[in-house]
Amino acid sequence: MTGFQNVTAESAALTGAAVGLGIAFFLWKSRRNYLLLPEVPAPREAEGQRVDVTIVIPARNEARNIGRLVASVLRSGRVLVVDDSSTDDTASHAARAGAEVIAAPPLPAGALGKPHACSFGARQADTRWVLFLDADTWFEPGFVPSLIHFAEQRRLQMATVFLDLHCVSLAEKVLLPYAIALYFAGVSARAVNDSNSPESLANGQCLLFEREAYEAIGGHQAVIASVIEDVALARLAKQKKLRVRVLRTVTLGHVRMYESFQAIWRGFQKNSFRFLLINPFTGVQVIAASILLTSYLPVIALLWAGGLPPWCVAAFALAPVLWLSGWYSAPHGRHPWRSLLAPLGIYFFQAIALNGMLTTLFGLKADWKGRRV
Repeated sequence: MTGFQNVTAESAALTGAAVGLGIAFFLWKSRRNYLLLPEVPAPREAEGQRVDVTIVIPARNEARNIGRLVASVLRSGRVLVVDDSSTDDTASHAARAGAEVIAAPPLPAGALGKPHACSFGARQADTRWVLFLDADTWFEPGFVPSLIHFAEQRRLQMATVFLDLHCVSLAEKVLLPYAIALYFAGVSARAVNDSNSPESLANGQCLLFEREAYEAIGGHQAVIASVIEDVALARLAKQKKLRVRVLRTVTLGHVRMYESFQAIWRGFQKNSFRFLLINPFTGVQVIAASILLTSYLPVIALLWAGGLPPWCVAAFALAPVLWLSGWYSAPHGRHPWRSLLAPLGIYFFQAIALNGMLTTLFGLKADWKGRRV
């Protein structure tokens, strides 16, 4: 601890208090913003029937997941899987599960696969509602009718839902809860659901549109070159004064975003820093929270070098574990011990975030499902 030789107890305590309060503020804000999002209501008995919706699922190399999703929503409405040039058995698995399957046209120059597939799928719809779902999601019975009933009751034209995050591998358990916590550290739940605020947010895993409103703003075709097409689409919707609501669910809809460290690395490489650029105020807050949290170990060393009592050092060391417990323990506190992984998440994710920043700033492309994006 050569660098801390002249540290006094007073300066160490002040630094620890400042950093600790900063961490507490951003992590409290993060959890509060998430919990302030309205929940999709539990399905009523009458909502178990089919509704006037086309469920569009863009899918590229999703043979492992597509059957589960199709089976979970098949009874709710028309299910249309747009096969985006898969090199596996995505199309046959989707058809066997009961979906209509169509092939996306060849990718035009400058377009990206997902918004291109979504746009093509939406053009086949003649229903009042169009619901876009990612292939790695799945839902409980009644979710789709319940979401549409919610939208109809509030005369919404767009709704998007943050889903229950399933983490299976160690890399997912370490990194993803922290990543989501950072994401919400800069978000204002009230602003994204305020029609008078330009702040926008969306989750492309689950995105509902009234079809006429979707077509009026240009739909996915209007954001066809965007890596973060969901947020770009939400921003466009608010600019066009659509009635928008951002929701959440911890019981009715689920997602497993990435299945390995490599997938997490590539996924955040292509979109994390781009999201911060499209929402600069959010980005500044996320970066500030990240800096404070990565000061965690140096401040512990500073407190120890300053001669503070062991209980003081231990209290600071436990701060991120406690403040991140809501994110790591999963819905209903099923895994409270997982918050002990938070310090690992802080530092491993920092490497991923820096990689995403450099990729974006230098205009580099990332490999994603066999394409350079």
